[in-house]
Amino acid sequence: MVHSLNIAASSGKKNQSGNFRAEDTKMSKAGNRYLRYYVIEATGSVINNCPEYKDFYDKKFAETTTHQHKRALALTSRKFLRMLFGLLDKSQLYSLERSR
Repeated sequence: MVHSLNIAASSGKKNQSGNFRAEDTKMSKAGNRYLRYYVIEATGSVINNCPEYKDFYDKKFAETTTHQHKRALALTSRKFLRMLFGLLDKSQLYSLERSR
């Protein structure tokens, strides 16, 4: 599953030395750029229609001061993909009532 997420989603590079953790790191562009684009588009729709994902997006948006939208959208898309792969693995349909 992790390999599938890496192909489909963007993940940030780790830039650290000792206790230093960089705030502004480049996004990894590994994987399929077309799939990444459509996953981000789908995540935007999920954010608009699902309150759980809207709350998560808002929380991540407020956590950082630079590149707020891109960072929050990428993190929300990772959460969305984990849920999607979980549903596919279990052969279940998504239900808003069950997700709460």
